[in-house]
Amino acid sequence: MSLGPVMLDVVGKELTAEDIRRLQHPLVGGVILFARNFESGEQLKALTASIHAVRQPPLLIAVDHEGGRVQRFREGFTKIPPMREFGHIWDKNPRKAKELAVEAGYILAAELRAHGVDFSFTPVLDMDYGDSLVIGDRAFHRDPQAINELAFSLMQGLKKGGMAAVGKHFPGHGFVVADSHVSIPVDEREFDQIAQNDMQPFRQMIDEGLHAIMPAHVIYPKVDEKPAGFSPRWLQKVLRERLGFNGVIFSDDLSMEGATVAGDVTARTLAALNAGCDMVLLCNRPDLADELLQNLSWSISAQTIARLARMHGAHHPADMVALRESADYVAAVKRVALVGLKETDLFA
Repeated sequence: MSLGPVMLDVVGKELTAEDIRRLQHPLVGGVILFARNFESGEQLKALTASIHAVRQPPLLIAVDHEGGRVQRFREGFTKIPPMREFGHIWDKNPRKAKELAVEAGYILAAELRAHGVDFSFTPVLDMDYGDSLVIGDRAFHRDPQAINELAFSLMQGLKKGGMAAVGKHFPGHGFVVADSHVSIPVDEREFDQIAQNDMQPFRQMIDEGLHAIMPAHVIYPKVDEKPAGFSPRWLQKVLRERLGFNGVIFSDDLSMEGATVAGDVTARTLAALNAGCDMVLLCNRPDLADELLQNLSWSISAQTIARLARMHGAHHPADMVALRESADYVAAVKRVALVGLKETDLFA
């Protein structure tokens, strides 16, 4: 059975019979984990192994693990700083900032792979305009060139750790103030303004081999009255055709307030898939997951199956014991721990 186009979450720290029933459904292709699914490293490894054992090919396992305030697993994991800290370093010493971003990406990926997670929804490619309630210090910088150089460095580190990168939130969530988890943000700018600024890091990262992209639950009415994640104009005309992107398009969480404009959960899912998403996320609503799996009819394309296959984590990852015996890993952890501390410590 091939992977399906729906990514769900699971209720707790181990799989229940209800979880397994959902994960065995042919429409399901992945699982996203949250802090509530984590108690310890050993427990997490057991959970991911049990998810991967549900079917073949194994379901994809993902997490929002960016650093800063968006890091779902903490105990036993290195504390990754917010991406804005790398931007601050870039202002004074771009080479140092890029080296540290590579190391942060490597640590993030290696630790997640050691626990059976396939990939993280990172990096954030949004521009830091200083006003967004949801982006804030999750963004590297205001300057598109700084964002690209730092995000590319992070992606190199993720690759070294055995993980693909996911750029978000296309075509740019940084300009709007509202948080799409709780409202429907509207960005009134013209297409050219967005293309010349916010889209630049996406364009450059696509040229550099970015594996996946997540669109924003933001409406750009000068381009389309639909949010980007439900817009064929944004996803097919701009992202696929104009920018030449051929990786995975993941919808953002369809239970977020920014997604409700598209109707009930089945209508939302169909709108996202028809717009060009390869896989849709539905989180924190097992009732809606059941409704969707019962009602959705969708035939996944061979192209989507091939794209999703590239999101599996690299085989035979090092476990935490091996990582802690690795000079590379130990040195990287020491250096990344200094990010955000006083400059005198950092450049010592």
